[in-house]
Amino acid sequence: MREDKQNRRLPFRWKHFNRKAYAVFVSVTTGKHFSIGVLMVATLTFANTECVSAQNLPPEQMQVYELEEVEVSGTRTPLTEMEAARMVTVLSQAEIQAAAAHSINDLLEYAIGVDIRQRGELGVQSDISIHGGTFDQITILLNGVNITNPHTGHLTANFPVLMDDIERIEVLEGPAARVFGTSAFTGAINIVTKNERQSHVAVDAVSGAYGLGGAHARINYSNEKFTHRLSGGYDRTDGATINSDFRSGKAYYQGKFASSQADVRWQMSVSDQAFGANTFYSAQNPNQYEAVGQLRLSLQAETKGWLRFLPTIYWNRTNDHYQWIRGTHTGENFHLTDVYGANLNAYFHSRLGKTSFGAELRNEGILSSSLGKPLPESQYVPVSGEDDVYYKRKDNRTSVNYYLEHNILLPKLTISMGVMANLNTFLDHRFRLYPGIDVSFRPHLEWKLFASWNTALRLPTFTELYYNTGNIEGNVDLRPEKMQAFILGAQYRTERIHARISGFYHKGSRLIDWVKYSPEDNYHSNNFDLDNMGVETSVAYQFRTVDTPHFPIEKISVGYTYIYQHRRDGQPYYRSNYAGEYLRHKMVARIEHRVWRRLTANWAFRWQKRMGAYEVFEQLNGHYQSAGLRPYPAYGLVDLKLLWTARRYTVFAEANNLLDTHYFDFGSIPQPGLWVKGGFSYRFDF
Repeated sequence: MREDKQNRRLPFRWKHFNRKAYAVFVSVTTGKHFSIGVLMVATLTFANTECVSAQNLPPEQMQVYELEEVEVSGTRTPLTEMEAARMVTVLSQAEIQAAAAHSINDLLEYAIGVDIRQRGELGVQSDISIHGGTFDQITILLNGVNITNPHTGHLTANFPVLMDDIERIEVLEGPAARVFGTSAFTGAINIVTKNERQSHVAVDAVSGAYGLGGAHARINYSNEKFTHRLSGGYDRTDGATINSDFRSGKAYYQGKFASSQADVRWQMSVSDQAFGANTFYSAQNPNQYEAVGQLRLSLQAETKGWLRFLPTIYWNRTNDHYQWIRGTHTGENFHLTDVYGANLNAYFHSRLGKTSFGAELRNEGILSSSLGKPLPESQYVPVSGEDDVYYKRKDNRTSVNYYLEHNILLPKLTISMGVMANLNTFLDHRFRLYPGIDVSFRPHLEWKLFASWNTALRLPTFTELYYNTGNIEGNVDLRPEKMQAFILGAQYRTERIHARISGFYHKGSRLIDWVKYSPEDNYHSNNFDLDNMGVETSVAYQFRTVDTPHFPIEKISVGYTYIYQHRRDGQPYYRSNYAGEYLRHKMVARIEHRVWRRLTANWAFRWQKRMGAYEVFEQLNGHYQSAGLRPYPAYGLVDLKLLWTARRYTVFAEANNLLDTHYFDFGSIPQPGLWVKGGFSYRFDF
């Protein structure tokens, strides 16, 4: 909420807006100034509708504005975006709807500090990294529940929710071990799903080139105490490149019970996808295959009162089936991963600020035909659905974390400091401390200056430890990664302008990478000392506001990230498969404007230059042989989405890679050229 220039003080603050009919009347008649912390989506919508009606404006000129007072996941204590000392990038529901993207992975392409490397389409076979890190170094959360996969980060980006389930996406850049645990090494991404009070039924469908087809449905039911949301869908495509076809089905259910003593939330997701895994683990063979089934369950609660407790329990299970040569038993692997977790967080307010403390127990285990420590033959476990196939290896590790954090909240200053104490059976039975501190200073209402120092630890994945096949050699002697990260920046925000600039320095010790030491060598997983440093800047200008409702341009935004990498250990190598192939440059520009009446257009341009080089393979006598290395070329892409929005339905048409650019995201796998898609959605409220 903007500060009133005639009265610099806001003596009254509402944390939530009362839905009672007299709430607004009381606010107005008291003659006081109020700061509203959180408004329900329905409140914003109806308030906006009434405003538009009063001005006799057509529905297409209605504009919904997000308040800055949205609580974000940058600390263990709930803080609003303005209070938080840590910068969190938020992709809003409006941005999600406007983007020419049909998966979370595609959507994150527009986040400046995030690197998405795709082997397939629509988020299948995607790797996500932040600030020059690798795909194994981030934590993925679903409504605050950790769904990161210890088998391999390749499987972490299999998001279990539909795009229409998402309220917002929060991207926390930089280590967050003292908030989310050890796997939040270079950052974290939290998917926040919708919690709608309006009961409704909705369906949508999409179709496009390369045999693309998909259909989805959802139902939301809500009363005074309970909210239930169930969604599901199926997508498939023949693939735009060699061996990149896929089929994907998923279902998601979430519920909530609200009472005067506590709120209880639960969620369950099931997903199953099978795909042609073009050069998934090696560019030497494009004809690989993988099928992944995942089940995720969690239960959360939050008590009311001065001292609040937030217990959470969860279980994530992944079944993975991989074939080196599709349709054969050559190089075939089966893996069953189970992750169990329980954590208890508590926080309270005092004159000294907001304090939180908590503990977490997380157990990660794998049964596999190739990963882990060998089992005695008498302990082999049959693979479900397969004849005479067994899990012959196993590994398990347990983490115990204790957290303590305190937030000092002053009118112009926030200091957030905390520490995580970690014990893991993978190492020994000693606790190690990982502290951090974030500071923000607000010299004026529009300005925020921020700085942070954080530390982190990451354990090797089971793949990095044990995977030995073909030209890949794991390393059971790997040591955990360590990180110190420094971030310094500034933010300027008004009704029309939102600008930010920040610089970061990640000092990494014993970072894990897969490298070749010579052209004829296999890939080895080893530890290296590696630093990433860079600068990130973005600016967005909101043209259409309440004062300019007829202006055709809605918003223009531009962002740029530059990263430089330095290996401190000096170890020579022939090729890095992951850590050395980072984005040196990334620029994203977007413009959204009204075309005619209810029709809007969203243009997006993305330009990037990746460092490193990929290995080129040529087929000779029926076998693929290396023909040397080739640097990644820079490329630019243009996407366009046209959206017609009505009260109950939307219709869209979009074109990805509008200029039909030839480019590579990973290895020697060409990405799709021009890809045209179209679809609709319909919603009925009851």
